[in-house]
Amino acid sequence: MRHRNKNKILGREKGPRELMLRNLASSILIYEKVKTTKAKAKAVRPLVEKMITSSKEGTLSARRGLIKVLLQKNAVKKAMDVLGQRYKDRQGGYTRITKLDKRAGDGADMAIIELV
Repeated sequence: MRHRNKNKILGREKGPRELMLRNLASSILIYEKVKTTKAKAKAVRPLVEKMITSSKEGTLSARRGLIKVLLQKNAVKKAMDVLGQRYKDRQGGYTRITKLDKRAGDGADMAIIELV
């Protein structure tokens, strides 16, 4: 039973699911707009919010925390240099999910997740 388990499984085991979300978070930070399924967008949103919040600190400890989670070095660099400064005065709510039509192949609900 899945009582009180709030995380989404997304049809994957724990390791592949975490790596997929880390890759998706890196892509969002690099490109600032990614088209994906609605379930993946909802699952990755808290991770992206936490990464931007920690990058606002600008400390070495925050950079090392980002390096542990994000897989691409340029995602860490952009988060620390660009996004941390951009959202310095904002108190959260860095992402927006916009719903799109269903995907033609399998009918999955699609969405665009972007940085505000």
